[in-house]
Amino acid sequence: MIGIVRNAALSILAMSFMVQASAATWEEGKHYQRLDNPVRTASDSGVEVAEVFWYGCPHCYTFKPLIESWVENSPEYVNYVNIPAALGSSWEPHAKAFYALQTMGELDKVHDALFEALAGERRPLNSGEALADFVANHGVDGEEFLKNYNSFGVNAKMQQAQAKIRGARVTGTPTMLVNGKYRVTASMAGGHEAVLEVVDYLVEKEHADQDN
Repeated sequence: MIGIVRNAALSILAMSFMVQASAATWEEGKHYQRLDNPVRTASDSGVEVAEVFWYGCPHCYTFKPLIESWVENSPEYVNYVNIPAALGSSWEPHAKAFYALQTMGELDKVHDALFEALAGERRPLNSGEALADFVANHGVDGEEFLKNYNSFGVNAKMQQAQAKIRGARVTGTPTMLVNGKYRVTASMAGGHEAVLEVVDYLVEKEHADQDN
């Protein structure tokens, strides 16, 4: 019994040292930025981790396998969401395509293919019609896609996403937002792998705060 208590105490002490080490390693204002005004999250429970991305972004394309592996191994209390950015007018069709496919329940069919076509192959899929033809070649009803693409509901979702992106002062992709309070980029953290280490630190910080 004494050994169990001693081991538990050592585990707590080790965890304390790890948290202190992380806090010393990752500095607010240098490796991540606290938002002056937090933005709304999609869920009231858990810790939201949002990736602001663009299908045509080569950096997002490189980051994609890293973040997918991270999500697969993340704790149950992490709520991961994608937010398609429309930082320029040429990005808007791709953000609308994301929400049209999501509305149809067909996003998983075409998400990877859109990344490959736009960031990998740099194909000119810059209109609803071109995107409808593309998704039709991947088993999605092109006419139904175009109907959703041009719908009020999809446009509203896109505008809400862009308002959140502006509120978080996002200027490039990929950018990670943790619980609507923190912004992390590769240039801040020191690389894509480091971004996920900073996100880990912030997730644990937020989760600990929720438990208190």
